Amino acid sequence: MLFEPFNLAGVKIRNRLVRSATYEKRADVDGFVTDSLIELYKDLARGGVGLIITGNVLVHVSGRTAPNMLCIHTNHYIRGLRDLTDAIHALGAKVFIQLVHGGRQCSPALLGGQPPIAPSAVYDPSTKVTPREMTNEEIWEVIESFGKASRRAFEAGFDGIQLHGAHGYLINQFLSPHTNRRNDYWGGDEERRFHFVEEIYEAIRGEIGYSIPLIIKMNASDFVQNGLEPLESLKIAKRLQGLGIDAIEVSGGIYESGNKTAQLDILRPDQEAYFRKYSKLFKAELDIPIILVGGIRSKSVAEDILKSGEADLVALSRPLIREPDLPIKFRQGKERADCISCNGCLNFGKLDLVKCTQIG
Repeated sequence: MLFEPFNLAGVKIRNRLVRSATYEKRADVDGFVTDSLIELYKDLARGGVGLIITGNVLVHVSGRTAPNMLCIHTNHYIRGLRDLTDAIHALGAKVFIQLVHGGRQCSPALLGGQPPIAPSAVYDPSTKVTPREMTNEEIWEVIESFGKASRRAFEAGFDGIQLHGAHGYLINQFLSPHTNRRNDYWGGDEERRFHFVEEIYEAIRGEIGYSIPLIIKMNASDFVQNGLEPLESLKIAKRLQGLGIDAIEVSGGIYESGNKTAQLDILRPDQEAYFRKYSKLFKAELDIPIILVGGIRSKSVAEDILKSGEADLVALSRPLIREPDLPIKFRQGKERADCISCNGCLNFGKLDLVKCTQIG
């Protein structure tokens, strides 16, 4: 099944392999597309993956999480992003853009020394920063920025849009009782914590309608005390399906939960696909496609996930940093990725760009 085509809300993908959104550190200092970034994506497209999801792309200047990340918060970025999508399409792959605001997980150093903004002023031990609680006006401004970014993405030729609602970024922060301690329209119970992503959804549909698919990456669990747990996440997923979201990528963890998102030393098949039980739960209760990410390293494991009906597509991140042509190698008979899950590629601050530190 791994190399069977799949129709995702009208987008015909050549196989079931997805390149999960992965920060590249290859945009220029102002967030514009570079030749280096285009070459990376061309390598991925040539390498045989069916769907590429971009590294997280900034929708508002208050949400910058990393240097040299792609941006889409003004119209000036459209032309370069169109060059990127054209290059990917010429090689037979499809590409979705991942839209993000970092919220409390932004460093003040990237915000001109200002504290990051968030639903509530909850100290983050991973960054050692307490964010500033967002005003109602700021919340609506960020929602509008997602909508405008979606229109730019459509004009730039992307095949679809993914909201980054996982890993402790702003959408996840509003959904999670750990980081959202408001008692107004934006928080106080499950229904009100959902309003932020709901309003973003409506803003995007208001800008581009149903012209391209809109999907979301979300946590099944935050893996922190008082954070999202699987059953509440499933309720959120059902609400999203009711709104009209086209697919869900299942992940987990936030900055302060440590290596839960990108687990270390995945050396045996039984250690792989560590969010698999959550995708199985979502598949049993939802009718929309489910994408599973997290520690998938073997062709046989990926095939088994699909054949057992626990996901519709499987997504890879770290293995494709080391081997962008891994899908072709799988098709030719290779069983296991070379990636040893050392997480050296995640040491963004010390690397000139995101790459495998075990090569060369």
